[in-house]
Amino acid sequence: MSFADAAVEILADIMVESWDIFAEAAPYLLLGFGIAGLLHVFVPDDKVMQYLGSSAGKFRSVINASFLGVPLPLCSCGVVPAALSLRKRGATKGATLSFLISTPQTGVDSIAITYALLDPIMTVFRPVATFATAVVAGVAENILNPSKDKDDKLPEKPAPLNVLPMFSAEPDSCGCSSCGPHEEAENFIDKVKAGAKYAYIELLGEIGFWLIVGVVVAGIISYVVPENLVGNYLGGGIASMLLALIVGIPLYICATASTPLAAVLILKGMSPGAAFVFLLAGPATNAATITMVLKFLGRRTTAVYLASIALCAVVCGLVLDQIYSRLGIDVISIAGSASEVMPEEVKNIFAVILLPLLLYGMYAGKKCTE
Repeated sequence: MSFADAAVEILADIMVESWDIFAEAAPYLLLGFGIAGLLHVFVPDDKVMQYLGSSAGKFRSVINASFLGVPLPLCSCGVVPAALSLRKRGATKGATLSFLISTPQTGVDSIAITYALLDPIMTVFRPVATFATAVVAGVAENILNPSKDKDDKLPEKPAPLNVLPMFSAEPDSCGCSSCGPHEEAENFIDKVKAGAKYAYIELLGEIGFWLIVGVVVAGIISYVVPENLVGNYLGGGIASMLLALIVGIPLYICATASTPLAAVLILKGMSPGAAFVFLLAGPATNAATITMVLKFLGRRTTAVYLASIALCAVVCGLVLDQIYSRLGIDVISIAGSASEVMPEEVKNIFAVILLPLLLYGMYAGKKCTE
């Protein structure tokens, strides 16, 4: 066999592995994006400010911000301007930090893909741990770096800043397709149509590239990396979690795209706790986000931000490993089992539907930013 033939065969095998991962996730991604679209049109921004502003109290606002961020499908690209807008509109620093952490770590789309590619335990544990991490960071910020009263009051004439890019009526600075102008829908049918457009064109376009990258990289890992290599170095324990933390913190990857990578690494022998550290830290932080937090919220807030994520990620990873151990569950044997109830043919049909939507969303998003 010539080198060219071998290369083509390897490429074909990687494409098959990547397609299998994509097909497993496709039905749940379509469902998750649909729910995201409904949130987009039925949750008004004035309600957001009512529960995140300083009038809600320093600690209650943290709880509200953490809870609100969990289902929102907003990646690192959009969460920084959204969080800074909340701060300028009167949200406490703690609430701002909580929203900044809980929003990119998970969302209805990433929860759906977690159920498809991993298992029910991880599906439930992921949003719970995200919420807990955001609360810890927000409360720590309000205690360690208390703001002066005047800093937490709404400006008398606030500038028309966007509360959330997905709810905005003006373009946002993040450059995502979802940040552009939207027409206000008045009746129920129009709102559903607007939600579908947002979910299956704009949101897909925003994260489509990174989702495809995540699936392809997962396919490469699945084909290339031997199982004993991952198991030997990332099979469990504090060292493997610290390594996952070091890799995850500076990496730019969204919650949805990180899930296929974690699923493949678990199947290769990584402990669920170490994989969870990557799932928690990777989407919440990256070099660009850290720079923005440092510039606009200050060094002490940045320190609380990173320390809270690192500490909670490792603690949650250790707890998750103990859960699987105490229950006597082999995560490799049940990973992806939730999607096995659906025939392969049906999953492939959903994948065929999702792929052109992804490509069109990416094309439309690129045209929007030109």
